[in-house]
Amino acid sequence: MSTATHIQLLTPQHWKDYELIDCGDFEKLERFGDYVLIRPEPQAVWPKALGDAEWEKRYHIKFKGRSATSGDWVKKNPKNADRWHITYKNKDVAIKFRLGLTSFKHVGIFPEQAVNWDYISESVKSFETPRPKVLNLFAYTGGASLIAKAAGADITHVDSIKQVVTWANENQELSGLSDIRWVVEDALKFVKRELKRGNTYNGIILDPPAYGHGPKGEKWKLEDHIMEMMQDVVKLLDPQEHFLILNTYSLGFSSVIVENLIRTSFPKVENLEIGELYLQATAGPKLPLGVFGKFRKLK
Repeated sequence: MSTATHIQLLTPQHWKDYELIDCGDFEKLERFGDYVLIRPEPQAVWPKALGDAEWEKRYHIKFKGRSATSGDWVKKNPKNADRWHITYKNKDVAIKFRLGLTSFKHVGIFPEQAVNWDYISESVKSFETPRPKVLNLFAYTGGASLIAKAAGADITHVDSIKQVVTWANENQELSGLSDIRWVVEDALKFVKRELKRGNTYNGIILDPPAYGHGPKGEKWKLEDHIMEMMQDVVKLLDPQEHFLILNTYSLGFSSVIVENLIRTSFPKVENLEIGELYLQATAGPKLPLGVFGKFRKLK
């Protein structure tokens, strides 16, 4: 008997303030609110659909890499802002982000994650538990935390980098939210402590990097540590009512790996969905941006 799981291809449906205009030749042309940016994109190995002249005409700010991890932003007009705001809204909630030009090509948001945000708000809203407890690990600038909070959850946000937790707190204030619990700590250490304390959560969100470091220099390597992390986090799930999202952006990871990770660490999983996230460029191409596994159990 086959145990094959249908692999989904999902792209965000509710973005007004974000648009992938085109991608190709190892770059992407994106609109974040009022600004159009050109950024490096290692997965865009095909040619641009619109061509260089059109890209040059459209962009406001371009990232020029100096090394594999850093670079500089070049503005067509020096008056263009270094920081600006955008909004995300789905049928359940609306949140706001402060974006900024960082030296490592990011602007403070991963737009494809909106697919996971919709699943989070839908899950929180469908739970019978009055204020479901949700744990967001490797939480970055807090998109998933804000969505869960706005939907009515009690949120614990864990990230190892103090500056991005401060940024997430700015996003909380911008979104008119409060009382997210901020934790600057190594995610795996935090999970082990929560297990000892006997705490449980109705929702757990994991979006681990391929590589990373904890505040005390703890090393994280996805393929070395993800199995241990998964075996631990599933023990934190409330047995009656829960959801879990595992999202990975690593060039060697497929959704089948994610499926195996979830099934081996949580054999009693119900309603498992796996697949790939992508952004649909207005000009035509699909840009793949990571794989996911998610499941939920309702009362």
